[in-house]
Amino acid sequence: MRSPLRAAAALAAAAALVTGCSSGDDWSRPHPEPTAVGTLGRGFVDPSASLAPEATATPRPGSWAGVHPSEGYRVVLVTAGDDRPTKALVKAVEEWGREEHVDLRTVAAENAHDLIPGITRAMEMRPDLIVSAGNDLVDPLATITPNHLAQRFLVVGAELAEPTDNVTAVDWSGASFRGEGLGASSTYDPDSFTPERCAAAIRAGTAAVLNDLTGIVIWLDKL
Repeated sequence: MRSPLRAAAALAAAAALVTGCSSGDDWSRPHPEPTAVGTLGRGFVDPSASLAPEATATPRPGSWAGVHPSEGYRVVLVTAGDDRPTKALVKAVEEWGREEHVDLRTVAAENAHDLIPGITRAMEMRPDLIVSAGNDLVDPLATITPNHLAQRFLVVGAELAEPTDNVTAVDWSGASFRGEGLGASSTYDPDSFTPERCAAAIRAGTAAVLNDLTGIVIWLDKL
């Protein structure tokens, strides 16, 4: 028969094991404020220019490469649509998450009626950043983001027509969708969503957010 002391020790060990396994997955626990590891390269933004809300910055190619998120960066990717550009963006975000050891979770909106609920589910997780991929999310984001200014959002491959300070976008000539009221620009080109450009979009965008350069559009016509 197992002694009471050994039984208690076994229970304690089991509890410790459960706690150890779940602590990294439990986003309800507080964690340090995320910071940028590394610095932006020369030419990411013009230091002499004032980046007002809704301004557009055209960074020098690769000027974001030295910036990485701190350990434990909590990111939710919200995605909608199964078109090739959206799939390319999702793949780039997932690869970035693995390479940077980001705590990345995904919410996929199942249909048009699930767009706003999907964004809401992402916000309920209380991540450090919500990344959106898919043109269908632009109009719902325009509705939600002004009412949740404490939550940071990054839109890759599209932009909001009137972003608030908590929304950063990464765009280029072949993307530039700004909502159903405005539609896709005449230069919209699904072939422009290359693996290289999509990878640059998530890296340049998060570099901007981590350096508090928010509420702007990062324009990536040159890589």
